[in-house]
Amino acid sequence: MHHCARPARLLTALAVTGLMLTGCGANAIPAGSTTSPSASASTVAEAVPRLVTTYDGGIKVLDGESFEVLGDFPMDGFNRVNAAGDGRHVIISTAEGFKVLDTGVWSDGDKHYAQDPAMTDIEFPTSKPGHVVRHDGKTILFSDGTGEVTIFESDDLAGGQPKTETHKAEEAHHGVAVELANGELVLTLGNDSERPGIVVFDKDGKEITRNEDCPGVHGEATAADEAVVIGCETGVLIYSDGGITKLESPTEYGRIGNQAGSEESTVTLGDYKQDKDAELERPEQISLINTKTKTLTLVNLGTSYSFRSLARGSHGEALVLGTDGALHIIDPDTATVTQSIPVVAPWEEPLKWQEARPTIFVQGHTAFITDPSTNAIHAVDIESGKIHGTGSLKETPNELTGVSG
Repeated sequence: MHHCARPARLLTALAVTGLMLTGCGANAIPAGSTTSPSASASTVAEAVPRLVTTYDGGIKVLDGESFEVLGDFPMDGFNRVNAAGDGRHVIISTAEGFKVLDTGVWSDGDKHYAQDPAMTDIEFPTSKPGHVVRHDGKTILFSDGTGEVTIFESDDLAGGQPKTETHKAEEAHHGVAVELANGELVLTLGNDSERPGIVVFDKDGKEITRNEDCPGVHGEATAADEAVVIGCETGVLIYSDGGITKLESPTEYGRIGNQAGSEESTVTLGDYKQDKDAELERPEQISLINTKTKTLTLVNLGTSYSFRSLARGSHGEALVLGTDGALHIIDPDTATVTQSIPVVAPWEEPLKWQEARPTIFVQGHTAFITDPSTNAIHAVDIESGKIHGTGSLKETPNELTGVSG
């Protein structure tokens, strides 16, 4: 279903970018990928997930069960990957902007299809492509270079270049945006020198509320009932039911910059750093933010972790991949570690954030975990705690995402 772009936001987008936008009811421009089964697509008995991993020099698409390499796409530079939200496509952040990879698996009602992965000609050119957020059937792209937010229906990617709605932040910054089901937009505030907080607009682009008591604003997670949590260097901001609540860190400096949310839980999982001057802090505590009771709880893990260590299980479990090599499962409601599953050898987080380190991605009941030291990828059953598959790769895996098919 297409939504008309919002007049108030459209004007800002048009004024700044000079883009021509199609009117309501206009068809999307066909691109290299469509859901109508192509000649090479075959019907399969069930939806089989596919994984997408980056390496130095390209991107690979793997079968989610056999780990067979189904596609290899050479790409220069450091590229980042995020699921688009439609169970089929993956958004790649490149030097030129956001590009779209078709993993080649999708479902149409009861029928499931598979074909070779392909790079589509769908793209969203921009400088410094940043966060990709999926929420309520929409994909939300944020450009750090321009401050522009691009929003489209995730399912529209199947028909080619999707119709978009755009909004512009007051100034360009390393930011993030999320659009809620009622059309409200939560957007970070900032520029090159500071990022002080967030602003919320209604569906017509009119400001509802803002909070600028959130230095170093970074990252986003959405919990059950569409409570949005945004990290600060002094705690978090929670936007829910039309209002913003600031939760202060229990320490003077307490940065929560990376988070993982779940629609199955009112609690979001965050990191927690309290040494402002560290070149690279190796924290051993994680934060749990309860969006209902508006409380922040710290959990001691006894091991450090990295920004690619946080994930959520299908029942809302909080998952942390520790530098001790174990997958730690935390009950978000009781803030207790219920299980620790050894998966990889102990590791140390590299100083450069772009360098490969063990990374977790969850699909259904399976946690996929990479091990760059052995160029391996493991499939861990979150329920049983058993490793039920391991694949070996020629190149060292760096970022990891996937699709359900």
